[in-house]
Formats: sequence, structure tokens, C-alpha cells
Amino acid sequence: MIRKYRKRPVEIDAIQYRGDMNFNEIRLFVGNNHPLHHMGNQVLGIETLEGVMHANPGDYIIKGVSGEFYPCKPDIFAKTYEAV
Repeated sequence: MIRKYRKRPVEIDAIQYRGDMNFNEIRLFVGNNHPLHHMGNQVLGIETLEGVMHANPGDYIIKGVSGEFYPCKPDIFAKTYEAV
């Protein structure tokens, strides 16, 4: 039987990646124990539970509910999250 489900409301921490302008801010956000990689052309590689994902300037870096980090495109972020 098909049922409808609603996503539980959850608050997350996030920061928008602005390229090299705020790399140090991103580093402080994820902490020194979480690897970040310069992939060239201001692309940032972020270690996620699924492997390395790429973040481009304008993407958001989200801290998940279990402390994991992952990038999110700005249009998806705007549809999914609102400021609290």
C-alpha cells in the first residue's frame, strides 16, 4: 500500500561557499578533522558518507543531523530550507 510521508522538521547548520573568499570560514565550520580538497577552479571537494562530492561557489555546505557534511545546490537549498 502506498502511503504519504512528510519530512520531519529539523534545523541544520549551513554556510554558503563563496569560492576562495571564504575558504577559511568553511574550514572553521567543518573543523580540522574533516578533509577538504581544492579541486581547481574554486571547486571544493568535501568528504561525505558517499565519498568526495564537489561544491562550486554559490553552493551551500550543510552539516547533517549526524554531524556529516555535504554540499547542496542553491536552488534545492532554497526549496528545502528557510532561515530560523
